[in-house]
Amino acid sequence: MPETLRTSHWTAFPVELVFAFFANPGNLPHLMPKWQQAKIESSRFLAPPPRPLAPDPALRYQSPAAGEGSEMVLTFRPIHRLPFRISWLARITEFVWNSHFCDEQLTGPFRSWKHRHGIVAETRDGVNGTLISDKVEYSLPGGPLGSLANALFVRRQMEAAFAYRLRRIEEILPVAARQATRRN
Repeated sequence: MPETLRTSHWTAFPVELVFAFFANPGNLPHLMPKWQQAKIESSRFLAPPPRPLAPDPALRYQSPAAGEGSEMVLTFRPIHRLPFRISWLARITEFVWNSHFCDEQLTGPFRSWKHRHGIVAETRDGVNGTLISDKVEYSLPGGPLGSLANALFVRRQMEAAFAYRLRRIEEILPVAARQATRRN
């Protein structure tokens, strides 16, 4: 049976920076827990449509982005302290600048995996920022055993991984903003 995991997080950084950061596949390993030792093994990136002009020239963040049809093989440790790695082949299936992109698993540990990364401008308490939302629709192989594994540990591990990612975003985005400012 398909499962859905939703998360959201507000950050005080502009949409253009946040989207550029997430659209750069090289940033993915930095957002995964260190014990997973995530590594991009291979990739075939297709250019996205032209980047829209930002209203403020200081917000023209230049970084690579993986457009629709891009594929990437990522390997990582699925279980803490165990030495084996699994491989995951994902494809970008949708890409709209400063709005959202979606990735789907082609091969990997799940029977199915569809992840929508949403990015939208939002002002909170007079501060302009960005609401980051994720919707993951997934199912595990193994029928009832997969459902049991999800209930016992997979769901909790996914929630912990997304919580880690949100903490890392708040550590990394200030650095990315300073680097972008120096380049402009």
